Amino acid sequence: MSKENEESEILLLLKALVDKVNKLESAVFDDDNLLMKSGYVVVETPTPIIEAATETDVDKIAKMDWEDIGKMVSKLEGGY
Repeated sequence: MSKENEESEILLLLKALVDKVNKLESAVFDDDNLLMKSGYVVVETPTPIIEAATETDVDKIAKMDWEDIGKMVSKLEGGY
């Protein structure tokens, strides 16, 4: 196969894929689409937020005295 034939086949394949993707998008975002109405397909989804902690719990525990660790364990057990 010549290079021109390969390039034209790749171009035709890309055009077919773009056409298929456009048809799928129009089917998903169609107002009469049952999937959209039922809630299975959503347009906007919530974005999770991750806050970077300056000091991890492991670091805090490593720096604690035994007395502080005992107080923390008693609080976890239901004591005050």
